[in-house]
Amino acid sequence: MLPPSGDQFEIAAGGYRAVVTESGGALRLLSHAGRQLVDGFDERATSSGGRGQLLVPWPNRVRDGRYSFGGAEHQLPLTEPARHNASHGLVRWVAWTLEEHTAHSVSLTYRLMAQTGYPWLLDLRVVYDLSADGLTVTQTATNLSPEPAPYASGAHPYLVVGSGPVDGLELTLPAATRLPPDPERLLPTEREPVDGTPYDFRVTRPLRDVRLNDAFTDLERDDRGVATVVLRDPGSGLGVALWVDDRHPWLLAYTADDVPATARRSLAVEPMTAPPDALRSGDDLVVLGATGSADDEVSATWGIRAVD
Repeated sequence: MLPPSGDQFEIAAGGYRAVVTESGGALRLLSHAGRQLVDGFDERATSSGGRGQLLVPWPNRVRDGRYSFGGAEHQLPLTEPARHNASHGLVRWVAWTLEEHTAHSVSLTYRLMAQTGYPWLLDLRVVYDLSADGLTVTQTATNLSPEPAPYASGAHPYLVVGSGPVDGLELTLPAATRLPPDPERLLPTEREPVDGTPYDFRVTRPLRDVRLNDAFTDLERDDRGVATVVLRDPGSGLGVALWVDDRHPWLLAYTADDVPATARRSLAVEPMTAPPDALRSGDDLVVLGATGSADDEVSATWGIRAVD
């Protein structure tokens, strides 16, 4: 009998172990030397709160599920009906197809068919690869349509250090600008600098009681163009880091205070190539060229590693 998330693809290398699921191509488990790095979900359960899921062809929310592109109006299904939003894309629960599975890596593919609200045909691919440097995830989309297609990608891992709440952990989040949500529908409001606010984690400090469900941008990067978030226990020095390449100008941090069962148990840090509601605003939205053109494909890479 298959578990609810379908086939389970286990990989291991360099002291790391991960399990990726057929359902949603999700990262269900990631550990290093027996220590959990993500707050995933049990094999006998389904993903809750987006845990480990891939967010394609848009991350976060689209207001009323309505947007315009190429001179046409589009209406997406309202997958968050209580807030009247279209949420987290179209591939969270679909069955991804195994392309290749080795001891240390797994690649999955999914053909996103043209449909009401998103009338473009895309080939999607995700590669999870483990090494001594941790987990590297590459998400790729190829437009098979004769017209340009709007696109953004994201992912939804929850970082965890130990079993206690995140309040006592130290956070480094190298972002100069915050895009807060409105409290009712969790849609973006106005960008604001983090200077002098509780949301400035450019210098490492304890998270304490700061509630987060915010997108961040203007990321500080190293000479390779990589931005890194670190969550660490100041007592033991142990922690976890999530990094993104320059295709990801946005990160969303979420403490899940609105979910009593898991509130502040872990910190979701979501790599995003565009902000919430990007299909409407166009902010950092990728436009995939018509099939066969030089820009009909895009890849974005992020990863997670242990901090000792």
